[in-house]
Amino acid sequence: MLRTIRLDPSDTFVFPVAAEPGEWAVTGSFLFWGRDVDALAGKERAAFRSGFAGIASLGFSTLVVAQPMRPGEHEAAVDALARQLIDRLGAPDIDAARAAATEELAFAASLADHDEGTLVAMHRTFEGGEIREQYRTLKPRERAAGADSLHAQARAFTFHEVVEDDAPDERIDLIDMMTTRR
Repeated sequence: MLRTIRLDPSDTFVFPVAAEPGEWAVTGSFLFWGRDVDALAGKERAAFRSGFAGIASLGFSTLVVAQPMRPGEHEAAVDALARQLIDRLGAPDIDAARAAATEELAFAASLADHDEGTLVAMHRTFEGGEIREQYRTLKPRERAAGADSLHAQARAFTFHEVVEDDAPDERIDLIDMMTTRR
């Protein structure tokens, strides 16, 4: 199943409401059904373009991660989404809401048919009067033989938190370095 994940704080200021990390998630396209998508702007537009919906909050998450879901968790997620559909979106009754929630979770589960830990991103558009979604997966690179966990996927820069009070006061202005080398 899909679970929301937050790799940086950007979801908290990109979307009108950010999903909490670790919520079970669905695509959330139903949140835009019947709305004038062309009139969406700012945070609502960002949510339309790339937001998965967390079931508990109906907040948005840019990325979700494939993770196993136990049967009891599945029933709880169906119930939670059904309750959201009634309380926030006006579903006519619990049976209709549960049927819709079950369908949404089944579709989300089909998107999570990848190795555990695979990230899924979405791009949503409105074309010809229909909402269209494209998905892509992001998988960790294979660890090179003999590489340690810090250097297995080495990048030009890594960021580490320094917790020592006596750390050297060293600052480098990368932008200034770029402008002086022209």
